[in-house]
Amino acid sequence: VSLAGLLIPSVPYKGWNALFFFAIYPVITFFLLLGGWFGLVEVETSLWGGLLVTLVLAVTAIVASVPLGILLALGRRSDMPVVSLLSTIFIETVRGVPLVLVLFMAANMFPLFMPPGINPDKLLKAVVGTALSASAYMAEVIRGGLQAIPKGQYEASQALGLPYWKMMGLIIMPQALKIVIPGIVNNFIGLFKDTSLVTVVGIFDLLGIVQSGFNDPKWASAQTGNTGYFALAGIYWVFCFGMSRYSMYIERRLNTGHK
Repeated sequence: VSLAGLLIPSVPYKGWNALFFFAIYPVITFFLLLGGWFGLVEVETSLWGGLLVTLVLAVTAIVASVPLGILLALGRRSDMPVVSLLSTIFIETVRGVPLVLVLFMAANMFPLFMPPGINPDKLLKAVVGTALSASAYMAEVIRGGLQAIPKGQYEASQALGLPYWKMMGLIIMPQALKIVIPGIVNNFIGLFKDTSLVTVVGIFDLLGIVQSGFNDPKWASAQTGNTGYFALAGIYWVFCFGMSRYSMYIERRLNTGHK
C-alpha cells in the first residue's frame, strides 16, 4: 500500500510516505519476520525462503543501488584524482566479475572484515553482495545520463552561483535520470531475475524453493518440474512486465519537453 502511494502521482503526502517506506517500514518488517518480539516465535533468516527472500533481495538491492550508483557516477567524473580513481577501480572490478563470484566472495570473505566472533548470516551477505554489484552497473547507466547533459547547463548553474551539490541535485541530476529511465529499469529487471543466483550460496529463494520441491516425496511427481517452472516463469514475468510498463508510464509523464 505504501509503495502504491509512492508510485501513483496523485496520492498526497509523498514525503511522509517515503519516510515510512524507506526508513520505518524496513525496520518494522525485519523484526516482525525475525520474530522473538511481541510473543512471536523466532525464525532465523536461514529458514526464510520463497518469494519473500526474492523480494527482500530485489527490493533492498534496487533501493540501495540507486544512491550508491549516483555517488559512484559522480565520483568517477570527479576532478579529484583519488576519488575518480577509487570509483573507477570499484566499478570496473565489480563489473568485470560475474555476480555468482561476487556472492561467493560476500559469503566467504565478508566475515574476514568483521570483528572476531561476528559472522553475519547468509541473507545479509547476499544482500550486500547483490547491492554492491548492482550499484556498479547503475553507476555506468547514470554516468551516461550525466554525459548527455549539455555543458551549458553546468555553466548556467555555476553562473547562478549554485554550489556543486545544489547544481547536481536541482539542475543536472533530474535531467540525467530522466534520460536514462529505460536503462535504470532495465537494470532493475535484470537484478530481479539475477536474485535466483543466490541458490548457489545455499539460500532458498523462489527458484530454490521450487527446485527443493522436486525432491520432496510429498510433492514430487512426473509433472512437478513442468508446473513448478511454469509457475516460476509466470511470477517473474508479472513482476518484470509490471516494472517495464510503469517505466513507460513515467517516460510519457516526464517527456514534456519533446511533446
